[in-house]
Amino acid sequence: MPANSVLYAKKGHVAYVTLNRPRVKNSIDQQLAQEMEEVCAHINHQDDDVYVVVITGAGDKAFCAGSDTPKSNVAAAVAGIDKPVIAAINGEALGEGLELALACDIRLASDRARFGLPQLTSGLIPVNGGTQWLPRLVGKGKALELILTGEIIDAEEAFKIGLVSKVVPHEKLAAEANALAEKMAAQAPISLRFVKEAVNKGLDMTLEQGLRLEGDLYFLLHTTADRTEGIKAFLGKRKPEFKGK
Repeated sequence: MPANSVLYAKKGHVAYVTLNRPRVKNSIDQQLAQEMEEVCAHINHQDDDVYVVVITGAGDKAFCAGSDTPKSNVAAAVAGIDKPVIAAINGEALGEGLELALACDIRLASDRARFGLPQLTSGLIPVNGGTQWLPRLVGKGKALELILTGEIIDAEEAFKIGLVSKVVPHEKLAAEANALAEKMAAQAPISLRFVKEAVNKGLDMTLEQGLRLEGDLYFLLHTTADRTEGIKAFLGKRKPEFKGK
């Protein structure tokens, strides 16, 4: 696996992906973008033993402070991961860095983190999902305010508007993300993927269509070995041993 601009490690059923350009606040260049695409493809297609993914930045200053290249779309690669993805935001998440965080499913923030989409201050607009994901999280009005002004907000404000689900002391962020990932990874992996699919796809459907998708996925689960194992474990009053099959 790549081990330069992106670090990849695995513990149990959790994959840990670290943007590794701390000297430039983990900004995205062409090499990092390529390595991230390779890592995301590896998680999706080559490592069935990964149930949950945690993404963070190296160092103490930044999660990802933007991009050095206009050709990258790391956010799309991350959004394409079919397992739940947690962003452990350990510092600045600006521009394409915030779009990368928005592509994750759950965002935890250090109390030192800062957030913003300042592209308009350079005569540009967000192009890696910021105009679409941010309103879905914080509402149209607040999203437009943040994007149109280029305002940078702190972690507490991000929590208030729903951009992140939790803010923790900086030194406790890694442990908090690890604990959440391990708790999720203890669940049935197929169910984890189906929940993510139902929620993400359902947001772009009518309620009736979303409910139908939920029902279809529910019935599909009954054809899996994990569902059988769950029933046996319940009846035997023991912890289930899910295999992702």
